[in-house]
Amino acid sequence: MKKLFQEFKDFAIKGNLIDMAVGIIIGTAFNNVVNTLVKKVVMPPLSMLTDDVNLANKKYILRQAGENIEEVAIGYGEMIEAFIDFGIIAFTIFMVIKFIKRFKDKSEDPANKEVVTPKNIELLSNIERLMKEQNEILKK
Repeated sequence: MKKLFQEFKDFAIKGNLIDMAVGIIIGTAFNNVVNTLVKKVVMPPLSMLTDDVNLANKKYILRQAGENIEEVAIGYGEMIEAFIDFGIIAFTIFMVIKFIKRFKDKSEDPANKEVVTPKNIELLSNIERLMKEQNEILKK
């Protein structure tokens, strides 16, 4: 039990737990943005292109509603909207990661003088340079 507690403490202190919590909070807020984008920006023009058909209301009725009988239907329109949501989220995350990766690659390039190189990358670059020099000396 003590070992489990120590592992959890190490996990929480190293920032993994905090990073995960921040990611979940941002993801939740991002979900609201995407839902609004799909429902208020993407779907209205799509609805106009399809003669004012609202996809969310599209369904395949298996059993009609009647007295004391509920309607049974497959809501394929909502599924289409969910796929559109997913596509927008996936594309947006792809673009954000691509944008971040470009800056990360730039910052990790020791030859790039525009961005301050992190100390660990600078040290690795120096070690690499020294190893190349050492190899040249040993070849002679």
